[in-house]
Amino acid sequence: MSTKDFVEKDYYKVLGVPKDATEAEIKKAYRKLARENHPDANKNDAKAEERFKEISEANDILGDPKKRKEYDEARALFGNGGFRSPGGPGGGSFNFDLGDLFGGTQGAGAGGGFGGGGGIGDVFGGLFNRGAGAGTRTQPRRGQDIESEVTLSFTEAIEGATVPLRMSSQQPCTACSGTGDKNGTPRVCPTCVGTGQVSRGSGGGFSLTDPCVDCKGRGLIAENPCEVCKGSGRAKSSRTMQVRIPAGVSDNQKIRLRGKGAPGERGGQNGDLYVVVHVDTHPVFGRKDDNLTVTVPVSFTEAALGGEIKVPTLGGPAVTLKLPAGTPNGRTMRARGKGAVRKDGTRGDLLVTVEVAVPKELDDKARDALETYREATASEDPRAELFQAAKGA
Repeated sequence: MSTKDFVEKDYYKVLGVPKDATEAEIKKAYRKLARENHPDANKNDAKAEERFKEISEANDILGDPKKRKEYDEARALFGNGGFRSPGGPGGGSFNFDLGDLFGGTQGAGAGGGFGGGGGIGDVFGGLFNRGAGAGTRTQPRRGQDIESEVTLSFTEAIEGATVPLRMSSQQPCTACSGTGDKNGTPRVCPTCVGTGQVSRGSGGGFSLTDPCVDCKGRGLIAENPCEVCKGSGRAKSSRTMQVRIPAGVSDNQKIRLRGKGAPGERGGQNGDLYVVVHVDTHPVFGRKDDNLTVTVPVSFTEAALGGEIKVPTLGGPAVTLKLPAGTPNGRTMRARGKGAVRKDGTRGDLLVTVEVAVPKELDDKARDALETYREATASEDPRAELFQAAKGA
């Protein structure tokens, strides 16, 4: 993140909290917004995903007392377009090169000394990784995010599963130990002096940072480029890891596993692993949100006279449901707690749809019984209301 981006972002506004909010208030606001904008709850919503990243970034700063203090001080000093000189006349401001400030190279300025013995450069060292005398220190680099796919059976998706996942990513090159130089002795980039970043003026005295084009942000240049990684210090590597897929995942859901992506460089954080889950169909059960579905055939007499029917469940014993007399074809009943696992650990329901089964063949006894039934109900016309409604229309 550039210095300009850092001081101009209002993280309090992102989380919707006042500047004097307590840690508890910040945590509560973050959790609420994170739930509302989480990618799992907003599938294929790029705006929600971007909003989620912004919320996470704000929480990373404001949720850490040290980072929050440094952020507040940076905003107070630089948020208004110039350095606020506490000791200057009337608290006025003057233009100042932030690159010089954080590099610890400036001399005494108005209102006090800012010499190389620490001071303001050290105040922001934790945020910008550039304390006093840090001009020759290379910057940490976060590892790349990795995306992979896995296919689960219907039951595994409902109950959760641990699956082996083979992934390919950019890792530190083993041939040169990640240095990029085949002799293992790269030199510090003279353009960025090992920081991986260069400053450019933006007017008003500000100096913004961009990745160094000469070393591609690494801070190092290989005099004798490694033949394997071509001087990048990174090489493609494959590894297999056991990944736990939580219970209740749905088809095409994307799961984020923090820190399971490619490793960072020079102490940088690991990237994240995104796993897209595909779920096979089941010959008996279906799914509707957190509920499972099943269609159960019943005989005509069970539907007409009522009774009890046994219904299969996924991976468990059958349940018994009471079928009311006169149950129509297509009616849906509910077996509570026999569905998919929700995020809070509870389960949805099993939705049981009744399908009246019509026999394809009848023996003489059954046929005679049905003939008798037809004669007994000859005066009833099941289509009478249909024709009546058609005439009324």
